[in-house]
Amino acid sequence: MIVLGILLALIPAVGYGIQPLLASKIGGSPSNQIFGTGFGAAIVGVVLWMIYGTASGSDFAWAFLASALWALAQAGQYVAFTKIGVTKTMPISTGLQVVGTSLIGIVAFGEWSGATALTIGALAIALVVLGVAMTAVTDKKSNGSTSSVGAGLAVLLPTTIGYWAYSALPKALDSVSGTHLLFPEMLGIFAGAILYNLFTTHGKSFAQSASWKNGIIGLVFGISSLAYIFAAKSAGVATSFVITQMNVVVSTLGGLFILHETKTPRELRFTLSGLLLIVIGSVATAFL
Repeated sequence: MIVLGILLALIPAVGYGIQPLLASKIGGSPSNQIFGTGFGAAIVGVVLWMIYGTASGSDFAWAFLASALWALAQAGQYVAFTKIGVTKTMPISTGLQVVGTSLIGIVAFGEWSGATALTIGALAIALVVLGVAMTAVTDKKSNGSTSSVGAGLAVLLPTTIGYWAYSALPKALDSVSGTHLLFPEMLGIFAGAILYNLFTTHGKSFAQSASWKNGIIGLVFGISSLAYIFAAKSAGVATSFVITQMNVVVSTLGGLFILHETKTPRELRFTLSGLLLIVIGSVATAFL
């Protein structure tokens, strides 16, 4: 069962990791990309509702709301891609998610109890923060700039709140089956995507072909989310979470070798070293 769980966890590790690459290859504006993500996710959600059923009442409402906020965070990530590229956005976004989710776990759910856990956890978060800072290192002679990194952070910092809400959902609704939450989650993502498009394009993007082409991203996300649920059941939450965090490696290396985002030798050394620290810090938080 553990081996099966590990294999299943590789699906979201790759699936989440290739989403930024798909978005860049398919193209379109952030509005097109988030609409496609929501539309594809909704298709998966409907299929899973027909198979597994769904949560109801307040459980449905909370899952729907948290996922609508996730859509806002994902839209922020798409915007950041246009400002600082995938290879900078993904490590920074992942770092913000790990730090914020860990702090929510401590404050809201009483995790990391005891001096030893808090000490190790603090060191793990410090590694993540240091790793993020290293991936953001930019040489003056490169195409990027310090100001562009700042512009990306200005988008990611406020919108990452949506990821935190979505990450906290399983802990807040731990009595509800994950498969029952998938339908309201996918529906919430679609609703959030629609609202984002109404505010940014007044609905014009609904008629653009790029919006519908990006539906493949939502399909990949929905399937990856389902695989993660079954992976957690087979291999445990901690092990599955650790493997899933490898998505940042997939997306960052994909940005370098598939999207051909350029870095100076010094930037590349800092990025790869920072990526390693983010992974180590993320792994450490999963076992506390």
